[in-house]
Amino acid sequence: MNATAEGRSLELYFIEGKPDGMLTAEVFNWTGHVLMTPRTRIGPALSRKEASFTGIYLLLGEKDGQPCAYIGEGEDISDRIRNHDGRKDWWTTAVLVTSMANNLNKAHVKYLEARLVEEAKATGRVMLDNGNTPVRAGLTEAGQSNMEAFLNYLFMVLPALGVNLFVKNTRPTLVTLESGSGPRTTTPVFTLSIPTHGLTAKAVLDDGDFVVLSGSLARRQWSGMNTEDSGYARLHEELKRTGVLRDDGDHCIFTQNYAFSSPSAAAAVVYGSFISGPGTWKLEDGRTYKEWEAAQLSESAEATE
Repeated sequence: MNATAEGRSLELYFIEGKPDGMLTAEVFNWTGHVLMTPRTRIGPALSRKEASFTGIYLLLGEKDGQPCAYIGEGEDISDRIRNHDGRKDWWTTAVLVTSMANNLNKAHVKYLEARLVEEAKATGRVMLDNGNTPVRAGLTEAGQSNMEAFLNYLFMVLPALGVNLFVKNTRPTLVTLESGSGPRTTTPVFTLSIPTHGLTAKAVLDDGDFVVLSGSLARRQWSGMNTEDSGYARLHEELKRTGVLRDDGDHCIFTQNYAFSSPSAAAAVVYGSFISGPGTWKLEDGRTYKEWEAAQLSESAEATE
């Protein structure tokens, strides 16, 4: 956890005054510029000035029932996307990343493209339509440092726009249940036990996330009736597809520490159906997460009086 991380201000501009239309994203002191557009508005988006700049772009959608992405670069990215428009019919959203002063060159964007493909493959959240991993362009040490700094901002902006293909939810440095490896956590350890299904999972809080520890058990299949298309059901499927959950006898086992946004999300994946997360995760002393959280809030209130 980085306790000294500085805050950042993200400015979103909804070009057409509606949340499902074109938008731009900028961060103070970052030279980058992001233009995001649904495919239905690709014509007006590509007519904008920044669309003709040198940059990188992401095409996002679904292919064969799985989330899919294509990562590309170009000296005039509008030309590249127009070419893709006729040949790739699966994408529904485009993200164009340029610099406000149009000072990225061909070597810069080839380096950025290669790094983004590397990160997307390492994360494994979506299928890539790219084929081979492009080779990083040869940049000076200073040039590489500048592009890595550019990427750090981009990796902060994209999740705020709902683009999560580069988000890593694994936490390899935490303690695991299988081997006891990794530094011991000083935060409370919560346990979810479901004896009727032979399930036991353990979790800790880490940097604001609820992290289920490697070695925890989960249901092999989602079992919630009429909820097969829910976000939690899709998450369960994604974790199996990416190998975070691996079949192990009658259950699945967490092969890595995995960060969830809430105790409820973690509990749903473990149980394979909707379940009250705050009321089912418990400390060793028997208190539920909900009770522990209430105690933390009470102590915080007393400290401010």
